[in-house]
Amino acid sequence: MLHRGQESTDGAGGGELAVPMAWFYAEYIAEELLRTGDLMPPTSFEFRAGRDALALTIFLSDAGGELSGIRVVTQLETWLSLTAYDQPWQDWVCERLADFTAEAMESGGPSPDLELAASTWRWLEETELLAPDLDAVPGGGAVLGEDDGPKVWTPAWRLGLPLGHLAIHLF
Repeated sequence: MLHRGQESTDGAGGGELAVPMAWFYAEYIAEELLRTGDLMPPTSFEFRAGRDALALTIFLSDAGGELSGIRVVTQLETWLSLTAYDQPWQDWVCERLADFTAEAMESGGPSPDLELAASTWRWLEETELLAPDLDAVPGGGAVLGEDDGPKVWTPAWRLGLPLGHLAIHLF
């Protein structure tokens, strides 16, 4: 798949187009983890939020492009700790994106992988989804079903991150 007419990153500049393979691989791993967990329909915005949050975690935790099929299983614990409820995931993502951007600028400009990661982060931050209010204090009348409880608009990453974390556990 070609990406926005970017020249190859091999420095030859021979008109070849760069393919964001690291990002696509992180997205593939995230999607497979979520599909295996069978938590949401793959066509839902919730699934997309989970896949994107998990793909961002996978991509940004990769040290020096070392992510390979064999190492995926060894990285599950790392991804679990990064996506845990009590971790400052949002701050970590911003710091890692800034680090990756600084490194890319030193080596000639952002890669297509980094551009897709940054675009994904913008979507996760700017898109709000209507979700159950997990911080609501139960009280008053009985809630008949999960759709009857209080709902709030929340950034997509706040919904996707716990889905990604749960998908890793279920794997």
